Amino acid sequence: MTSAPKVNILLVDDQPAKLLSYEVILAELGENLIRATSANEALQILLKTDVAVVLMDVSMPDVDGFVLADFIRQHPRFQKIAIIFISGVHIADADKIQGYRSGAVDYILVPVVPEVLRAKVGVFVELHRKTRLLEALNSNLEKLVEERTGKLRQSEAQYRTKAALLDLASEAIIVRDLPGAIRFWNTGAEKLYGWSREEAQGKDLHELLGTIFPSSRREVEETLKEFGEWQGNLLQTTRDGRQITISCHKTLNREENAILEVNRDITIQLQTEEALRNAERLAAMGRVAGIIAHEINNPLTSIMNIFYLLKSHPSLDNHARCYADMAEQELRRLSHITRQTLSFYRESRDPVQVILRELLDNILELQGRDLRDKRVALQKQYFTDAALNGFPIELRQVFLNVLLNAVQAMPGGGILRVSVREAMDWPSNRPGAAVSIVDTGTGIPPKDAKRLFEPFFSTKATKGTGLGLWISKGILQKYEGRISYRSFRHQGRCVTCFRIFIPISGLQIRHSNGGGRLRRRELDLEPSREPGEETSNGVFGGVPADASEPGCSSSEAEAAQRI
Repeated sequence: MTSAPKVNILLVDDQPAKLLSYEVILAELGENLIRATSANEALQILLKTDVAVVLMDVSMPDVDGFVLADFIRQHPRFQKIAIIFISGVHIADADKIQGYRSGAVDYILVPVVPEVLRAKVGVFVELHRKTRLLEALNSNLEKLVEERTGKLRQSEAQYRTKAALLDLASEAIIVRDLPGAIRFWNTGAEKLYGWSREEAQGKDLHELLGTIFPSSRREVEETLKEFGEWQGNLLQTTRDGRQITISCHKTLNREENAILEVNRDITIQLQTEEALRNAERLAAMGRVAGIIAHEINNPLTSIMNIFYLLKSHPSLDNHARCYADMAEQELRRLSHITRQTLSFYRESRDPVQVILRELLDNILELQGRDLRDKRVALQKQYFTDAALNGFPIELRQVFLNVLLNAVQAMPGGGILRVSVREAMDWPSNRPGAAVSIVDTGTGIPPKDAKRLFEPFFSTKATKGTGLGLWISKGILQKYEGRISYRSFRHQGRCVTCFRIFIPISGLQIRHSNGGGRLRRRELDLEPSREPGEETSNGVFGGVPADASEPGCSSSEAEAAQRI
């Protein structure tokens, strides 16, 4: 089986160092990376080469990226090329809007996150490859149908030859009669929908797949009869009950009273595009929140100074002075919250020291009201003041994702326990810190265990995007850490523990004054299970306290049992 042909990616930047860094980041895609150090060189390459994605800098000496994008979009051949801008200078919203008006599909700010850039470029590379393959396939199919439709019923041998050719296509190719009965069902259709050729033969296509049309089925059929073809997106259901979005192209053969359908699954593509749009919206909301917090912080300082002067005013009696003290305390708390909010959006370009207990306290303090409203009792156990060099925003996102999942798993209230302790990762023999987040929520069903960290998989039905744990796992991999979990039932109660391990070189543990280690004791538990499995008669399968198997240790298990 031959591998798919490589796709060309054009990198445009006047600085060779940046071009080299982009090549290193995108090398894992295995595609052809082409350099261009100027706009003229880029245009010459485009005229000679079929390019899928253009990754360009905005600031260039001769012609900037916006003008180059306008030139590219004016040429009919290049109107569908995906253009991605990268800029560390033009970072205002107006610059982004100008970039999108110039025809860009994305606008990335420096510093570039390699995984994000690689994922975004990979999406458009795969889309380009599929588009080219589909165009070639459609061209071949149209030629084949034109040549042989008149002989379809005349020769069984010719019919089988055509069926064999259609089976080579990865898309679902279906031939049905006008009422809807299936005549032909290729291998691509078997893989996409789950029914074998024998099972699908003769059945009504749209009843079998539960097709949901963008308009009524009657309107689609009338358009097909009038113009001879129809193209659009459909919702269909597979044999295992999954609802998928299909890009469908129908062609009518009037002589044979048959309809050829070429269907392609675009569910993941649409989810990826929606996720990118959501990420941009959230980023914009975050920037607005930072601006509002900054604007609130300024008058707060003045008000706090006024209250300081007011407390010492001779006209106040002791009762009024007590009220003034209470108001000043609340203002200090409000000022602390605004500073915390601003810290979420002031990320350093270089790693800084992050103390895990302080980071967790900041996150939990901002979630305090939500915890009270949902009747969630918070328990904190910090056994170490371990610190690491990293980026606070990334680490906040990891812990916030897991904490929000834990709170949402307790709609009727419960107990949330957060602990930090020193740990050892035995497979790599590395010291580090382990953060355990335990909740008494609804738990995680065993059937979801293997898919929990997959992108777009969510146990919250339509409420979740399915990206939180996947993103958290990706961030931790950058720190050479990992995330694991255990979910179990014990005496009619359900407890779930997520454990986040982060290695810390040269770790020096300073035990906090807030308490010592949890008392270890022997527990009557069943044998250890694989990570992610749900146990029914024990606490995390009896993993010893110093074990490195993913999941919570026995001390964490004991804490969960006490809950």
